[in-house]
Amino acid sequence: MSSHSAAPISASTAIQFSDPIPAEVDVVVIGGGVIGILTALYLNRLGLSAYVVEKGRVAGEQSSRNWGWIRQLGRDEAELPVMMESSRLWQQLDADTGKRTGFRRSGILYLASTQKELDKQEKWLEIGKRHQLDVTLLDAASVATRVGTGSGGRRWAGGLWSPGDGRAEPWLAVPAIARLAQSEGVGIRESSAARTIEMAAGKVSGVHTEHGFIAASQVIVAGGAWSSLLLKNLGISIPQLTVRSTVAQTAPMAEVFAGSAHDEELAFRRREDGGYTITSLDGHDLLIGPDAFRHLPRWLSVAMKSLGDTRFRPYAPKHYPDAWGTARQWSPNEQTPFERCRVLEPVPDQRCIERARQGFALRFPELGAPHILNAWAGMIDAMPDVVPVVDRVPSCEGLIVATGMSGHGFGIGPGFGKAIANLAAGHETGHDLTRFRFSRFTDGSRLVPGPSL
Repeated sequence: MSSHSAAPISASTAIQFSDPIPAEVDVVVIGGGVIGILTALYLNRLGLSAYVVEKGRVAGEQSSRNWGWIRQLGRDEAELPVMMESSRLWQQLDADTGKRTGFRRSGILYLASTQKELDKQEKWLEIGKRHQLDVTLLDAASVATRVGTGSGGRRWAGGLWSPGDGRAEPWLAVPAIARLAQSEGVGIRESSAARTIEMAAGKVSGVHTEHGFIAASQVIVAGGAWSSLLLKNLGISIPQLTVRSTVAQTAPMAEVFAGSAHDEELAFRRREDGGYTITSLDGHDLLIGPDAFRHLPRWLSVAMKSLGDTRFRPYAPKHYPDAWGTARQWSPNEQTPFERCRVLEPVPDQRCIERARQGFALRFPELGAPHILNAWAGMIDAMPDVVPVVDRVPSCEGLIVATGMSGHGFGIGPGFGKAIANLAAGHETGHDLTRFRFSRFTDGSRLVPGPSL
């Protein structure tokens, strides 16, 4: 399928979803990324009418720009049960879409260059075993049999192997699931920004979009990097940060590993088109704007632990959610920042791409530095403790926030989508979501950082 080598979805991608604005639904979902689309799918399957408003394109931002890993390995322990369910759901979704997601259960391998790093991985092994996850600590010889470095290539001290983990092609998967949701009765409209959330007597009453008002007793904000800005206009503050991440696509090449892997410096995933998706792990940039400037001092000690090698940049580009000139207040009748920037398309960091090329050549000298067919960047919505907010907003009855996925959202999307749908329906979610509570930034809790981005 030629679309396997297509670029991520962008503002120039043709509009695929244009369902008319309804007068009323049970739930309006703001954001057509993986979280919003999966939530709407499961809401509909629970018998609730759902309508997704997307300011740009379905999966136009991080949902089509991520690594494409379906990963249980290395998860924060609170995320792991949700992710284990998500892994099962991915298999079902791939079948439901007629195998259009690119899903493969090809395994994920965390490689350790040193014994010290391997010891750190062994600590996570205990978490995996507690949850009956099939995960194995490998020695150097076992790694060498799985990863074809050839003569003279990198030799690793060992690794952590999760054979049940997988991969999917992001810009195929999320639109395919959106088409599935639409075929089952979910309304979806692209290029239709949610401007404001209407409240009446402390309760949600609907959403003002650029194309009209939709009455609804519940609203789910799954706006990724834009969630914080939308909520701020409603007087709700969350310390969400936006982090740029660069990724590259190689030309088709010999297979050195069939799944996904990373060590301390390089990540690579086999693609359906015969190439690899690669990135250098120091390729994250935190773009400082008014929100980050305000939140960072308070959360810096946690963020410095959790954001790893992230570089700090003094400003975000014009019209970005946390740019210095971006409006923070507007009315339902005004053009909003969401209409001024339909799709975040950050410029990839060429130095990061070159480090990834040279890192690949160092590890696999018989293949050398790969030819890069395409490169892109995405904006990760990150919380200071690197786990999301998935919760009702206590001060606004009917409002649910699902954001700050911190680079973990693609794989866990089905699990969180199902949990959020159950939350909206008043059912048991099936998971302990306490760690993801809205109030943790204001209730005096000590923030414990999860695994880094």
